[in-house]
Amino acid sequence: MGKLSEILLLAKARAESLQLSYAGALTPQEASEILQLAPGARLVDVRTRAEWVWVGRIPGAVEIEWQNWPEGQTNPNFLAQLRQQVDHESLVLFMCRSGVRSHHAAALAAANGWSECYNVLEGFEGDKDANGQRGNVGGWRKARLPWTN
Repeated sequence: MGKLSEILLLAKARAESLQLSYAGALTPQEASEILQLAPGARLVDVRTRAEWVWVGRIPGAVEIEWQNWPEGQTNPNFLAQLRQQVDHESLVLFMCRSGVRSHHAAALAAANGWSECYNVLEGFEGDKDANGQRGNVGGWRKARLPWTN
C-alpha cells in the first residue's frame, strides 16, 4: 500500500470514530503530504480575506470565504464559488483557522456532490494556548508547512 493510501485510510478511520459526514480528517502534515502525492488534490482555505491578508496564505490554495468579513455572515455564494473552482471528482481538503469552519465546509460539500472531502484538523493557526494566543499549539503554520505573508 502506498503512502497516499495509508494517509487516506487513517483519515477515514478518524471520520468513522468521530462520526463525520464527510470522507476524513487530516493533520496539517498529512494534508501537506496529500498535496504532494496527489497532484489533482485541492486545498480550499475557507478563512476570511482579512485572515489571508493579515495572518498568511497557503501557496496554491483555493480561497473561498466560509463567512464574509467583516459582517461574519455565512457566505451565501460558498457552494457556487466551490462549484466554479473545484471539480466534484477532486480530493478536496478544507482548512480554516482552527478546523471548525472547515468542518462545516467539508460537510456542506459532501452533502452537495463532492465525495472526497477532508477537514484539516488544527487549521492554519491551531488551538489557543494557555495565554489565549493562536499559532503556538498545532496548526499548519506551527508545523512549518508552506505559507506566505
